[in-house]
Amino acid sequence: MSLPFLFHSQTVDGLAFDGKRVKVCLKTEALTFDAVYVRIEPDNEEYLVAMVQCGRAGELLLWEVSFEPNRDRDITHYVFKVVRNGQQYWLDARGVQKRIPPKEFHFKLNVNHQPPKWVQEQVFYQIFPDRFAASQSESAIREAYCEYDPDAVIKMWGEPVGNHQNSGAREFFGGDLKGVEQKLEYLEQLGVTALYFNPIFSSPSNHKYDTTDYFTIDPMFGTNEHFASLCEKIRSKNMKIVLDAVFNHTSVHHPWFDIQQKGKGAYGNPQSDFRDYYFFDGKSNHYIGWKGIDNLPVLNFENHEVREYIYQGEASVIKHWLKPPYSVDGWRFDVIHMLGEGEGAKNNAHYVKAFRQATKSVNPNAYVLGEHFFEATQWLQGEQEDGAMNYYGFAHPVRAFIAHQDITYDPIDIDGFEFKAWLDEARAKVPFANQLSQLNQLDSHDTARFLTLVNGDEKKMKIALALLMTYVGAPCIYYGSEVGLEGSFDPDNRRCFPWHLVQGSHWIHLYQQWIEIRKQFKALQSGSMQWLYCDERAFAYARQLGEETIIVAVNIGLQESTIDLPLWQLGLNAKHLHQLLDKCEIIDYEGHVSVNMAALSINLWQVK
Repeated sequence: MSLPFLFHSQTVDGLAFDGKRVKVCLKTEALTFDAVYVRIEPDNEEYLVAMVQCGRAGELLLWEVSFEPNRDRDITHYVFKVVRNGQQYWLDARGVQKRIPPKEFHFKLNVNHQPPKWVQEQVFYQIFPDRFAASQSESAIREAYCEYDPDAVIKMWGEPVGNHQNSGAREFFGGDLKGVEQKLEYLEQLGVTALYFNPIFSSPSNHKYDTTDYFTIDPMFGTNEHFASLCEKIRSKNMKIVLDAVFNHTSVHHPWFDIQQKGKGAYGNPQSDFRDYYFFDGKSNHYIGWKGIDNLPVLNFENHEVREYIYQGEASVIKHWLKPPYSVDGWRFDVIHMLGEGEGAKNNAHYVKAFRQATKSVNPNAYVLGEHFFEATQWLQGEQEDGAMNYYGFAHPVRAFIAHQDITYDPIDIDGFEFKAWLDEARAKVPFANQLSQLNQLDSHDTARFLTLVNGDEKKMKIALALLMTYVGAPCIYYGSEVGLEGSFDPDNRRCFPWHLVQGSHWIHLYQQWIEIRKQFKALQSGSMQWLYCDERAFAYARQLGEETIIVAVNIGLQESTIDLPLWQLGLNAKHLHQLLDKCEIIDYEGHVSVNMAALSINLWQVK
């Protein structure tokens, strides 16, 4: 027995809150139902509230009802139940089920905590400062580093990157903030609208994840005044700024720790005022380092002074950079799930909420972004993070399906059905507003570049780029990807930007095309996500908002594939497909469209 078609849009088309009541709309196939309900739990008990048929949308029936949100918690869970011909069907955030689904997959609405709406409208661009652009000559860079850090290894722009076993973290190429400023026009022409910077505060390494001073821009990147000027110029181009916050650990050279024992730091000094800032084993010099790495001692947030310094005080680090003259638009919190009171991240949720509160107290529209390499569901219910670096819900499944590797580079082979299920399950566990605020990336400073993962296969790379620009969540481009920059494991993925490749690069034109498409259609930024087709190697989905509908179809197979698109399920009277990319054969019959897809291809249409 086939399942009836049921769909609930979590956009303004199907979900609204007026400050008192939640109104939901359900779309169903035009069938006779014995009952149509929304199931809620206002006092931890089941209530089935009958829905009322309120109209039609194309060939679909519309049902609606309103109810009060939960009062005892931030999250309101709801799910739909229909009864027909002696059988019940349920619609949860994954799709239609034949039995009541687990609560983790119910639709979720957090009426008290909403991410800033500007996030979903952005195309982000990640900058690793030392490798993006240098404003000085090689000789000037070498002279500056000799004065500031005589032990630094200075390399010419574009030289191969050394590995971490040798001088990798101590190699510098001279990228700086003035270099970024000089390339703002390039970034504007590319079309990106928000810049995410890897750490820029004082640190002895090139990656800067070992901070020595949270209030000072690293001297080799520039000065605080340079950064203030850069922020002003970025804002003048209507771009946003997100900084990297490394608060789980510091450098061993931070004055609090002071491994060289030049001052009053905690290392080797059990009587130090900073001893309790870290986790030492009694009076010994044994301490907890991030993932066992000795040069990254973990901070103890049970200590009042640490809390005051990082987030509680009016002059705290989090608040300082959110205020003028910098007024950054958000923080990306490094390994945020690991910080707390001890090695086991005790009371982690308490501190993540506190970080959020501190951030929002300065700017209610600031972006709170968490780094999680794996599933981040528990941090994404609204009261902690606005969004996460969406490895689990986007990068992992895309890598598995297209590149056949998991995040640890082990082989994996999933088909289209498993790919769809992975995406659905990851989205279903998170309120829709937070889904839209996820940061989607194909690669980053912590992963091999996607073009390298697919062995330079341009067709696969184009498909991955199309998914990045059309899937739920805000896309983020890792610097250099737009010119075909490759790179294997860290630190090879942190090569210098090859500026000589910009002119005439076919990749840049492709990225500009997809960025423009993303920015042109609100449905791709904030629209619902609805699957239309799926088989082992091909799939199609629609993003829909109001009168705007975009359909994305992918064939990852090595053979031509025919995809059937049941346009009637979109509830539209219009059924004409306006081609946005290359033309392909389309056969239309009675509300269904059949599309012949070439091998390893992507197609995109607007329904008019």
